[in-house]
Amino acid sequence: MINDFEGKVILITGAGKGKGRVLAEVFAARGAFVAANDISPINLNELVSRSRGRIKAYVDDVAKKVAAQAIVNQVEDDFGRIDILINHAAVEPRVALLDMDEWDWHRVLDVNLTGAFLTMQSAGRVMREKGLGVIINLITAAGPDSKNEAAYAASVTGLIGLTRQASLELSEYNVHVHALGVGIAEFQRADAGVPKKFVEAVMYLCRSSSNGQIVNVEE
Repeated sequence: MINDFEGKVILITGAGKGKGRVLAEVFAARGAFVAANDISPINLNELVSRSRGRIKAYVDDVAKKVAAQAIVNQVEDDFGRIDILINHAAVEPRVALLDMDEWDWHRVLDVNLTGAFLTMQSAGRVMREKGLGVIINLITAAGPDSKNEAAYAASVTGLIGLTRQASLELSEYNVHVHALGVGIAEFQRADAGVPKKFVEAVMYLCRSSSNGQIVNVEE
């Protein structure tokens, strides 16, 4: 595999499972140093042990301000910078709107939306000082006929709006912000050249000079 991300420092939240884990492995294989965050150390142990020193674990809850700031500060202390932030941490409890407990509602928004905001803010400040950076928010939208996903659907719409606003505010610092996900075609605002497959699209956005792209991809 081509080492096209040699020496880059990439922070991935929710890296213990799913697409976050896939990306951690791909970036490490392409020469990057990956700061892998997850709320559970169990999810990261095997990932780190197989990485030959390319992946380091940062266990904490990004939904908490102090924790999110501590993660970013520790990554900067360890590697000197953060080149790319990928927000993948998310929860998706399936609870009917009329039965939903307030705790469920807040937990979804705290992790999916506030967590992304907190890491974007902290990492964005690091990137501003370096005059360069990329932030990608990963999303899987609730389907048009999905039920029991009111909180998750609200967090998706909020995160897309946050992405658009952040892309405007951070562009003057040469920090590019994008959202990428499955099932978000209704929000899409992307260049024609963006690949349709997930991993290839992430790699493309990390290298692209474009900004504020909202990209719908295939699984």
